[in-house]
Amino acid sequence: MKQFGKILKFELDGYFKNKVFLGITIFFIVAVVVAMFIPNITALFESDDASADGSRPVMLIYSEDSSLSAVAKQYFANAFVDYDVKVADGTIDDIKDKIVSGEADCAFVMDGVLSYTYYVNNLSMYDSNAQMAQAVLQEVYRYNAMVQNGLTPEQAGEIMAVQIESNTEVLGKDQMQNYFYTYIMIMFLYFVILLYGQMVANNVATEKSSRAMELLVTSAKPASMMFGKVIATCIAGATQLIAVFGTAMLFYNINKDALSNPIFASIFSIPGELLGYMLLFFVLGFFMYAFMYGAVGSVVSKLEDVGTMTLPINFMFIATFAVVMTSMSTGDMENTMMKIGSFIPFTSPVAMFARICMSTVPWYEILISVLVLLGSTIAIGFIAAKIYRVGVLLYGTRPKFKELLKIVLAKEGKQVKQNKE
Repeated sequence: MKQFGKILKFELDGYFKNKVFLGITIFFIVAVVVAMFIPNITALFESDDASADGSRPVMLIYSEDSSLSAVAKQYFANAFVDYDVKVADGTIDDIKDKIVSGEADCAFVMDGVLSYTYYVNNLSMYDSNAQMAQAVLQEVYRYNAMVQNGLTPEQAGEIMAVQIESNTEVLGKDQMQNYFYTYIMIMFLYFVILLYGQMVANNVATEKSSRAMELLVTSAKPASMMFGKVIATCIAGATQLIAVFGTAMLFYNINKDALSNPIFASIFSIPGELLGYMLLFFVLGFFMYAFMYGAVGSVVSKLEDVGTMTLPINFMFIATFAVVMTSMSTGDMENTMMKIGSFIPFTSPVAMFARICMSTVPWYEILISVLVLLGSTIAIGFIAAKIYRVGVLLYGTRPKFKELLKIVLAKEGKQVKQNKE
């Protein structure tokens, strides 16, 4: 235990005194602070622009039927609240010139209630004006049809203004509400496990390639070295992430009024229960993958070989991530792949966590998944420690898995025989 404590302290000192590690942490903290203040900064410039221009973007409505233009203007003004909707005069060419010159932002030229042309200078990929216009013109058509069939304009307006009251009672999980923070947390688990797991493999491989490992194993047990490195990486990574996300949470609360977007509100209103599950699956998943990365790092002789040796681990985790993201995009969190993945220890940290966030999962399934993951993590930890003990002294050609397994079993067999004697 004393050896483990020394190794843990040594590894943590290495992280917290590493200028690159500290620099990256400070960079992300500063980036988060700047991002949280962007709406306030943008608002200052927008207010200046508004005072200079004195108006909102102009949307033009044009029809040869003046009565249709007047009715359409009223409905468009109610639907497009971000625009200053005006009835255009002149010809279509005049309207085009106004859009190209920037005097108007866009225009709807109607051949009738059922036909229109949308004019815009540069069509943004996020431009939804045409889709909104479809719904608006349907209302205009109904209004005109009522008036033509004998209703007064007032009666038609009252009928069109009727609002339908509705209530939705969610008995399970609201996927739309939970989607954004679930997406963020899944991305967080994905990148952190891969990033810091790869860091463990690189650290082990670096020490081995520099022959420093040979000196270390003479003064400390390989198992203590293995667990010390993994736990130190976990603590360093957790500290870094808490600093970054803690800063984001702090400055979000300071700028909550400016960050009124529902996406931000959803991301920063994560229920405490889900944060608890996230921490649980992160810790277990991280340790399991970090042990595997550490074992891989111990059997390579050159740092360049780490990427090749860790490819199977990376591909396994990337495939899980792809399945989870696909399920989230379709809303089907209870498909066969997700259910099976929830109980496989290599995939459950992401699969089961996503199901918990986006659907209703029975408590016994969660318990089984956690117990399987916990047992697998402990087992992989001990196996990785045995591989580490053998691998740190292997140089030259990378041993194949079967050869490594034989060496580990042979070592264990000799140890059992010696104990009996």
